[in-house]
Amino acid sequence: MENPNVPESSRIRFRARIATRWSDEDNQGVVNNAVYMTLFEEARYRYFHARLDANHFPFLLAQTNVRFVSPGRGGEDVEVECATTELGTTSFTQAYRVLEASTRRVLCEAEARLVCYDPKTNAKRPIPPELRAAIEACERGG
Repeated sequence: MENPNVPESSRIRFRARIATRWSDEDNQGVVNNAVYMTLFEEARYRYFHARLDANHFPFLLAQTNVRFVSPGRGGEDVEVECATTELGTTSFTQAYRVLEASTRRVLCEAEARLVCYDPKTNAKRPIPPELRAAIEACERGG
């Protein structure tokens, strides 16, 4: 299986500090794998929320590739790095790295492909100009 293509931390401009819950642990005593999808989603929400007017985002998750590096613990703060690494006509790719906030230990790395979607036609659509501008601003650090 191919590893996610995640830039070095020094090249990623956006970070979100998120608290995991003690209930996020599974019966093995580590953060359950499914929780990481929620962490990516929360980071994605924060990435776009300050830059887009609505609480409605015009895209859907199409694909995710996750590599689990080290087990996390529930009830700990994590930092999720998020960067848009590819911007196409109808879709874009984001990369994520989840680190234990206190030690900077990498817990996982991932990539996600997001596709712009029109619910009226039930089909993909071009990336709206305001979304493209929001992505470009975030990646410039603005």
